[in-house]
Amino acid sequence: MPQLDTSTWFIMILSMFLTLFILFQLKISNHHYPENPMTKSAKITGQHNPWENKWTKIYSPLSLPPQ
Repeated sequence: MPQLDTSTWFIMILSMFLTLFILFQLKISNHHYPENPMTKSAKITGQHNPWENKWTKIYSPLSLPPQ
C-alpha cells in the first residue's frame, strides 16, 4: 500500500490562508464607512410622551428592608 505524500500540505494550507486573508481584505476595503459619525446633530423634539411624567420606581423584593 503506497504512503500518502504530505510534503505539499504545508504549502497548500499556507497559500489557502494567504488567499483567504487577501480576499477578505479586498472585500472589507470596498465598504465606505463614515469618517465621523458624531458630526450629525441629534435634534431634540419638543414632543412629550404621556408616560414621561408617570415613571415609578420598581422595587425588587431583595432590595426591600426585612419586615
